[in-house]
Amino acid sequence: MAFDETLLESASQSGKPLLRFYGWTERAAPTGGGLVPHDADWTYSLVFPHGHWWYACRATESYRRVHEWIRAAFARLDVPTGLSPCCRKELPGQCFVGMEQFDILWQGKKIAGAAQRRNRQGLLIQGSVQPPPLSLIKADWQKAMCDVAVETWGVNWAAFEGDTALDRRADELACRKYSLAEHNQRR
Repeated sequence: MAFDETLLESASQSGKPLLRFYGWTERAAPTGGGLVPHDADWTYSLVFPHGHWWYACRATESYRRVHEWIRAAFARLDVPTGLSPCCRKELPGQCFVGMEQFDILWQGKKIAGAAQRRNRQGLLIQGSVQPPPLSLIKADWQKAMCDVAVETWGVNWAAFEGDTALDRRADELACRKYSLAEHNQRR
């Protein structure tokens, strides 16, 4: 989470959108409005700088767009998914128990959702696919995501490469914010 915040802070400096895939070394449960358990899920972050056209989208349009992208990636892998037509809240605060409009559904169950944070620096979208359908390989899904981006928007996503300054800032945020009980209990 600290690293994603660091990427959002640096979005206006880079001027380019960024796609980052990552995983979890131990179980975690962050919240972006609803509790999202992380373990063997496939997680990603998208960062768009302030001047990017995606930043200008309204929140619902941005949410729909990212999930259409994920749905198209699954279609490339012959996994039929769809977008949720409306909301269904079964357990308040449990992100993957209910569904929001435009969440990804597989066999009638929510398997992908996201949270968005927009500020003057840019737009951060953090998303999760859980549990991944069938016996798909994570690397195949990631490649399909990148292939769809090329076909849809002409965007070639490069592999993310961090640097020392980003790592230092993320470490600072992790120590001074994300590891503090008062920060985590507020959520």
